[in-house]
Amino acid sequence: MRRVVVTGAGTVNALAPDVAGTLAAMREGRCGIGSLEFADVERLTVQIGAQVRGFTPERLFEKGKISFYDRFTQFALVAAREAMAQAGLTAVPADPTRWGAIIGTAGGGNATVNEAYRAVYAEGKNRVHPFTVPRLMSNAAASHLSMEWGLMGPSFAVATACASSNHALGLAFQMIRSGMADGMLAGGAESMLNFGGLKAWEGLRVMSPDGCRPFSASRNGMVQGEGAGVFVLESLEGARARGANILCEIKGFCMTSDAVDIVMPSRDGAARAMRGALVDAGIAASDVEYINAHGTGTAANDRTEAAAILEVFGDRGAHVPVSSTKAMHGHCIGATGAVELLACLMALKEGVIAPTVNFDSPDPDCPLDVVPNIAREARVDTVMSNAFAFGGLNAVLVLGRF
Repeated sequence: MRRVVVTGAGTVNALAPDVAGTLAAMREGRCGIGSLEFADVERLTVQIGAQVRGFTPERLFEKGKISFYDRFTQFALVAAREAMAQAGLTAVPADPTRWGAIIGTAGGGNATVNEAYRAVYAEGKNRVHPFTVPRLMSNAAASHLSMEWGLMGPSFAVATACASSNHALGLAFQMIRSGMADGMLAGGAESMLNFGGLKAWEGLRVMSPDGCRPFSASRNGMVQGEGAGVFVLESLEGARARGANILCEIKGFCMTSDAVDIVMPSRDGAARAMRGALVDAGIAASDVEYINAHGTGTAANDRTEAAAILEVFGDRGAHVPVSSTKAMHGHCIGATGAVELLACLMALKEGVIAPTVNFDSPDPDCPLDVVPNIAREARVDTVMSNAFAFGGLNAVLVLGRF
């Protein structure tokens, strides 16, 4: 079994168009949630979200290629460019058949779907864009990454709702560790902030109309965001051979299924995923010094996740720092675990634990140290990243300081 490290990180999200800006916002506890701006937003009950603003595809891509890219693919491509640059790579360092891309997404080309429905049903057109199918397919981002960087190894999409990017990162980790691949681009991308996308989410009645307040007694739902997070994963031996700067080591991964309910979370499923990740990493619960929580701000998720943490970590569960950064960058659905991994890197590399902003009142059902409102300095050597999705699909990563 080979050791696996992260050598590059890239992002686009509501907080910033890059990693440095995102980490600065997390340190300062800034919130990227605000009023949404798109066609027909006034017809929605929920009109807030963590929207990526000032994103200009015309400045980022060749004119002839933009027509092939849905917004979620654009986010992934930009994030991957930053990740590869940080990794010190202008091309795959060795055999391209040993490198691939795994990108998690829940909605795929949701913006393209919304545009196509609008053209046919609202505008009465009889034709849609000729590249509608290649733009909307969930594997579009992974495919375009493989083409842009010449990745000829395993490349595909993962669709497990809100756990998609943690699954993608975990699978990439397993492939490198087992020897199936030498390096991977992995993470998630999502763009569902449009009329059709949010109208569907409104039907679930889990959206907050006024803000995301994870673990607070006053919480009343999630707030959706958009963006991407992409990382360069390599074998330790490969990274060392080329003198790469190593950001962290991925120590363990576990995925479980609740097998209970399509929308209600399960304490047992979440606890089994956390325990499994600890076992895979070969460490004890007492070694974990920070947990990046799934922490959606819904009553059911936060209560269930808190109970699972207390079950796995025992009495220490009430004292280990636990924060949800979704209150800042929104719930990026299939990309959320990847964006949140940046908070894990910040804790490991900079000794700064991101806060849970908007926290206003403790909930006795969530008796955790949620790092309320203000970032905290602390020596952190081991972190856990949780993702618990609709469908009862759970994915937990454990990362360590290198």
